[in-house]
Amino acid sequence: MSFLVHRLPALRDNYIFLLFDPDRLEAAVVDPAVGEPVLAKLQELGARLVAIFNTHHHSDHVGGNRDLLAVYPQAAVYGGAEDRGRIPGQTVFLQEGDRVTFGNETGEILFVPGHTRGHIAYYFPRSGHLFCGDTLFSGGCGRLFEGTPSQMVQSLSKLRQLPDTTQVWCAHEYTLNNLKFALTVDPDNHALRARFQVVQAMRAADQPTIPSTIGLEKSVNPFLRWDTPSLQAATGHTEPDRVFGKLRGMKDLYAG
Repeated sequence: MSFLVHRLPALRDNYIFLLFDPDRLEAAVVDPAVGEPVLAKLQELGARLVAIFNTHHHSDHVGGNRDLLAVYPQAAVYGGAEDRGRIPGQTVFLQEGDRVTFGNETGEILFVPGHTRGHIAYYFPRSGHLFCGDTLFSGGCGRLFEGTPSQMVQSLSKLRQLPDTTQVWCAHEYTLNNLKFALTVDPDNHALRARFQVVQAMRAADQPTIPSTIGLEKSVNPFLRWDTPSLQAATGHTEPDRVFGKLRGMKDLYAG
């Protein structure tokens, strides 16, 4: 069987993802913001941590590394090669096209800079899981702290090309606010309006909106729709980099 994904809320709006192989009683963790909930879940499952998969160096994604390594010192710490020296305990330095293994699956590494210069994503094609950190959010994308609109368009293009059924495990519960913004630039998008109603109800019931899917994001997320006439009209541009850059600038100023 494929590994199981346990979604662990952390900090104010982060998600940590614990991958669990019930056959081997082994686990890997994606972007541990803090260690405590991970350690508690490992104890509950009776699992041993063998890998830490970091997408980028920001503290709310690597803040738990050292606490986890203190208990599981043999765990390998994965991250992008461009993040050398920025991820605590990193032992494996990954580039586009590299492979990682967990359980009985092989994951593919996608180099997706833009939010940061060294950001990577982990895609497991067999089970269809994508762990994309802060590159792609449900209804949005990460701010451009270290990259350019051109880089982010290239990065999001890689993710947009994945199968529609791909499960999008992004690292923050930003969906409701993202969709509120999306409606300001794409108000006639019926799929977006329907999704907004669903997400409103989910959040009112304190339910998580993650995972999403690539197919859903392609229909509602303005940052994957730079080639849509309505968004080109909303931004006054047609070139992908300029459409995206304008949208990102508008979102940066959006108060919600």
